[in-house]
Amino acid sequence: GGPGVKNCIADVLPILAKMLENMKAEPLHLCHRLDKETTGVMVLARSKEVAERIRLLFKTRQVEKIYWAISLGDPDPAEGIVEIPIVEKEVRSHQSHYKMTLAPNYRLSPEDGKVVKIRKNRNAESAVTRYRLLASSSACSLLELQPITGVKHQIRVHLAYGLGCPILGDHKYSHWSKLAPQKLPEITLKRLKLEQSKARHLPLHLHAHRLSLPLGERIDLVCKPPLFFQKTLKQLELDVAKD
Repeated sequence: GGPGVKNCIADVLPILAKMLENMKAEPLHLCHRLDKETTGVMVLARSKEVAERIRLLFKTRQVEKIYWAISLGDPDPAEGIVEIPIVEKEVRSHQSHYKMTLAPNYRLSPEDGKVVKIRKNRNAESAVTRYRLLASSSACSLLELQPITGVKHQIRVHLAYGLGCPILGDHKYSHWSKLAPQKLPEITLKRLKLEQSKARHLPLHLHAHRLSLPLGERIDLVCKPPLFFQKTLKQLELDVAKD
């Protein structure tokens, strides 16, 4: 739920419960959130008590989350950790809007190029994302991502502004000052059999692939990418080793 969300998962929880159990079933309970464009694993609980337990695990960062994303360009280095705070800012342009962006604690001094610590932005939240390159081809990469913190749009912002590798189909974070469709490299357009003018219809290629919950024993929940994601992997020849 939220501004501009017409179809919210909360609306279908009672129906889902009836499909799983029978007509007398209690509605299921949401345990966490996913951005509206993100696909993948979502945890629902049958009882309020279990939902509370799982929410606490998310809140105290005990849930291991693994995402897959197709990004433009290759991250350098191919594996690492992005640890840059994130803050929400207003973009002042002919269409004013809000975006999450980086609020680094350091900058390069213009005089001698040395790294200088700067004053912390009071509103910024700490954000940490591990990433690993799984495959690259056609000017794109398949990345495995593990968000250690859970800041709004964290993976999208860290990839686009931290690594310079925006997620395929992420029209919001591919530019800073304008709201415009993502600009794609020639080879990518060719492989996707797409004209640049139609790029606005590309969905966000960010997928919650696996969640690991420490509930007594560890419960691993895996969800394979949706068909559009699998099709893009094939078209871009991003071959991932089967794990």
